[in-house]
Amino acid sequence: MRFIKKLIRNNAGATAIEYGLIAALIAVAAITAMQGLGKQLATTFNTTSTKMAG
Repeated sequence: MRFIKKLIRNNAGATAIEYGLIAALIAVAAITAMQGLGKQLATTFNTTSTKMAG
């Protein structure tokens, strides 16, 4: 019974999980932003390359 009461009072595990979820959310947002930026950058380089060749 003491062990269960101790687990209920212990908030360190919950805090670590919350920080992990926040880090995962930031990582997903960064990956999504980088993919969009990468496509725009590829288009810009292809356009520049085409204009320089022609």
